[in-house]
Amino acid sequence: MSDGDDLELVHGSGNAFRDFGYADADLHQAKSLLASEIIKILDGRGWTTRKAQEATGISHADFSRIRRANLGRFTLDRLMAVLSALGQDVELSVSVRPRQSAA
Repeated sequence: MSDGDDLELVHGSGNAFRDFGYADADLHQAKSLLASEIIKILDGRGWTTRKAQEATGISHADFSRIRRANLGRFTLDRLMAVLSALGQDVELSVSVRPRQSAA
C-alpha cells in the first residue's frame, strides 16, 4: 500500500449478516451466537463430535454441522436444545424496534 492510498473507515452495524444484506440477518446472527457457544463448550471440554454424541445423544453429524457453521438445518429452538443437552441454561433477550432506513 502506498502513501497516496486513501482508506475509508466503515463502521459495521454489529451484525455482519445485516452488513452483507441478508434478508433474515437477525436470525442468522442469533443462530451463529448459539452455535459459537456450543463450539466453545465442546472445545473447553476437549470433546470430538463423537464424544459429544456419546454424552448427549445428539448425532455427531449435527455437532459436525455446527462446527462447520452449516446452520441451515437448525432452528433456534434446536440449537437451544443442544445447549440444554450440554448442561447449559439458555436465556435470550429480545428487543423490537422499527428499522432505520438506509439513507
